[in-house]
Parts: sequence; structure tokens; C-alpha cells
Amino acid sequence: MVRSVFGRLLTEIGCVLCGVQRRPTHGGVSLRGLSGLKDGEQFDLSLLELLVCPLSKKPLRYAAETNELINEELGIAYPIIDGIPNMIPQDARLIRKHTDPSPTPTQA
Repeated sequence: MVRSVFGRLLTEIGCVLCGVQRRPTHGGVSLRGLSGLKDGEQFDLSLLELLVCPLSKKPLRYAAETNELINEELGIAYPIIDGIPNMIPQDARLIRKHTDPSPTPTQA
């Protein structure tokens, strides 16, 4: 069941990213309705259990203030558009990684 819903979600994401202006249906149910989101709503947090960074395969953190999925390890942020995460690495935004301000040890 989860695999089927996830596959449908990926199809919808592909349509959005390619600019396709159609509303595909499966069994009489709109794919937009499967996500449970209405236009302008925030990201469905239950997807965080399934989504990982396509580059590092690590879990992502949701940042509500910027509406992005953050990969702390690589220092990149994937935008979420109309509740759908854009997981294309070329579209990700570089963010400043937190660096350790401690001085490097010197040899005596």
C-alpha cells in the first residue's frame, strides 16, 4: 500500500516538475487528493519517514521557516513547492554549514 501511494506521489511530482498541466487519476481518485494536501498547505511531515537525500541517502530535516528539507551533512536544502518536495540535486540550495569555531591545534 505504501509503495503504491509513494509511486503515485512520484508520478505527481514528475508532472509538476515537467510542467505538465494535467490532473491524472487512478481508479477515479485524483492524485492531488491522495497527498491529503490542498493548494497552499505545508509539507506532510509523515513523508519524512520515507524520504532521504538522493545524494547521501541520509534522512532529511524539515525547516518550517523556509519550507525546505535540509541535509545537514552536505549543507543543502531542497525546496518544497505546493507541498511537494523538489528532490532534484541541481535545484537544491547551498546553505552555510556550521563550522567548528575552535582553533586548530598547533604543534610545539
